[in-house]
Amino acid sequence: MRRLVRIASPLAALGLWQVLTSLDVNLWLRFEQFPTVVEVASAFADRVGTEAYWQDLGHSLRRITVGFLLAAVLGVAAGTAVARSRWAADVLGPLVEAVRPVPAIALVPVAILLLPTNEQGIVFITCAAALFPVLVSTRHAVRALSPVWEEAVLTLGGGRARVLFSVVLPGALPGIFGGLSVGIGVSWICVISAEMISGEYGVGYRTWQDYTVVDYPGVFVGMATIGALGWLTSTAVETLGRRVTSWLPRPAERGGAGPGRTTVSPAPARTPSRSVPLPEKEPVP
Repeated sequence: MRRLVRIASPLAALGLWQVLTSLDVNLWLRFEQFPTVVEVASAFADRVGTEAYWQDLGHSLRRITVGFLLAAVLGVAAGTAVARSRWAADVLGPLVEAVRPVPAIALVPVAILLLPTNEQGIVFITCAAALFPVLVSTRHAVRALSPVWEEAVLTLGGGRARVLFSVVLPGALPGIFGGLSVGIGVSWICVISAEMISGEYGVGYRTWQDYTVVDYPGVFVGMATIGALGWLTSTAVETLGRRVTSWLPRPAERGGAGPGRTTVSPAPARTPSRSVPLPEKEPVP
């Protein structure tokens, strides 16, 4: 039933879009300038058959992959260091809190002045967008770990490296992948914006060019492509996270436990034990 609802929901939205645009509805929202679903689908079919579409797709995917992987490595390393080292917290903590509120897209002038090529600037902005969600999530996940497991490893003779790779990082994986899931979405927002501002190729660049030449079906083709790429990459990160943390217990879904899910059965109720009367002592004469 849930699968049918998930399929029917976007189909209903597309049907409403087709009706509103084909009838040129103009109440408060002006749908007469919107392309219809059929026009967008026709433009998408034409665009997919061109080499430029796949070239733009490859450029955007390469930028998002390089920037996101750099952000993942730097964010996990810095977040772990800030959570476990007072020295790192004193040195990096103020810098992180000062730079974190700045939108990554506002770093475009910095990237233009700092880096020699636009390609490197776009990767830099993509990395900056995903870095802070990963860093903050890792920091909170590491700080939330119970010290009992670390003390157990130290008691058994393990060193700091053993504690890090056997206790800290495995225990913080759910929080780390939560930050990665957020970071990949923010990365797509910023890489598309950077391509619109200073890119030469890419989905964002092509979408903005279609807007400047008043090719509205092409604009919606770019929007649909961005949405599909974001959904696929986010799903890939979440699937990887579930596989990496498959050893963790999973809460049971409502309506019964699915395959691979563990359920916690309630403890059996205790029955009051029957009290056995002690024999009375005979009075001592």
